Amino acid sequence: MKCDLQKKIHVGCCALGIDSDARRALRLAVTGKASMTDMNTAELNLVLDRLKDDGFKVQAKGKSRPQASRQNLRLVHVLWKKLGEAGVLEDPSRKGLNSFIRARFHKVWGHIPLDVDALRDQEKIDQVIQALKAWGQRVEIEFNWTGHGT
Repeated sequence: MKCDLQKKIHVGCCALGIDSDARRALRLAVTGKASMTDMNTAELNLVLDRLKDDGFKVQAKGKSRPQASRQNLRLVHVLWKKLGEAGVLEDPSRKGLNSFIRARFHKVWGHIPLDVDALRDQEKIDQVIQALKAWGQRVEIEFNWTGHGT
C-alpha cells in the first residue's frame, strides 16, 4: 500500500513537472517530513491529495472494459450506476453488480455466469433489469428512460 502511494506521488510530481527540490518542499509543507520513507500511509495520502488539488489525475490501473455489446446489458450497467450514484449500494463496482446477481438469482437460475456481460438469455437479463428497476423505485430514484426500450 505504502509503495503504491509512493509510486503515485512520483508519477504525479513528474506529470506536474515538479523537480526534486520542489518535491521535497511540497512533502515538507504538507506533512512536516521531507522523505516519503518517514511518512505513514495517512501522510502519503495527504501528499497525493495535494497533488490532485494541483491538477494531477490518477490513472486507473489496467485496461478499462469496453462497453457491453448488447443494449439490454448496457441498461443493466446504467441502472447499477444510477443506484451507486444514489448511494444505496454497498459496492457500486462491476464486482458488486456480479455479487448482486449471484445473491439474487442463484437459487432461481442455478447457474450464474462469472460476469454479467456473459449473460445471453434475454429472460434472465430482463429479470435483472426488473430487479434493479424495482430497487430504484423502492429508494425513489428517478430513472430517465429516454432512449431505452424498457
